[in-house]
Amino acid sequence: MAHPPAPDQTGELAVRLALALDVEKVDGLVRLSGGASRDTWRFTAGGRSLVLQVQRSGDGRDMGVEAAVVRAAGKAGMPVASIVAASNQADDIGASYMVLTAVHGETIARKILRDDEFIAARAALTTELGSALAVLHSIPIDAVPGLADLEQVAHYRDMLDSLGWPHPTFELAFRWLEQHRPASTARAIVHGDFRLGNMIVGPTGLGAIIDWELAHVGDPMEDLGWLCVKAWRFGSRRPVAGVGDYAELFAAYEAGGGTTVDPDAVRWWEVLGTLKWGIMCMVQAAAHLSGTSRSHELAAIGRRVCENEHDLFLALEGRW
Repeated sequence: MAHPPAPDQTGELAVRLALALDVEKVDGLVRLSGGASRDTWRFTAGGRSLVLQVQRSGDGRDMGVEAAVVRAAGKAGMPVASIVAASNQADDIGASYMVLTAVHGETIARKILRDDEFIAARAALTTELGSALAVLHSIPIDAVPGLADLEQVAHYRDMLDSLGWPHPTFELAFRWLEQHRPASTARAIVHGDFRLGNMIVGPTGLGAIIDWELAHVGDPMEDLGWLCVKAWRFGSRRPVAGVGDYAELFAAYEAGGGTTVDPDAVRWWEVLGTLKWGIMCMVQAAAHLSGTSRSHELAAIGRRVCENEHDLFLALEGRW
């Protein structure tokens, strides 16, 4: 969690935000916890409860593309927060930002997985998540111009090499991925970080999919594999987000109009997802260590690299 701003900084942000939204004033501006790449705030304006996401220094991604993805997903029928305003003009409030309608519910995965309040939600989530991904992957790619289309293995290979920190376990995983690469099933818009923590869940089930900054063009099986990565089970033994099983997820995805699922392909993407998360932990730690974005949260995430090395050994041995 980033340090809270001084009161005068909060006041200045409220004034600039009111001007950007063309409202008389912004009330109750409070920074929320969570989010390694965004500063997130809750506030009210014009009688509505809203959320502000501000891009942190050092993040060069185009928030305008992200906003376009969210709008396209909502139009297609995915549960998302509605965008009230979005801008890449740093002059507005000091950085790129999005303002969205607030969706009530919980994002903390351990609460969703353990609290009695979410018993009904846990029973519904696997089917809801499979159906939501089927909707997302049905959106025409050209509906959102500007999305990155990266070859994932090569991208993360380059990312690891650029850090200059050797990790033999990751090298083993790269070799396995090259030896077992499945044929690509299709190309689609993928969320890129589809997991508990990036979903707002209410007592009865899924409320909204959030945090779209990693959306890109890719193999739709990537989202299914990422959802099943061991780190995103948060201690649960159930493979799909800690709440469900593969067969239920695949059946819901296919019933919702998604392509036929090859379980071996999803497993390959699970392995790549575990490797990616390990490298991303290194990148986020590097942002802190270099001074680009000083954050206790980013520093702590760097300590999770060894966790992903352990999970990769389990994955490659087939012991999920």
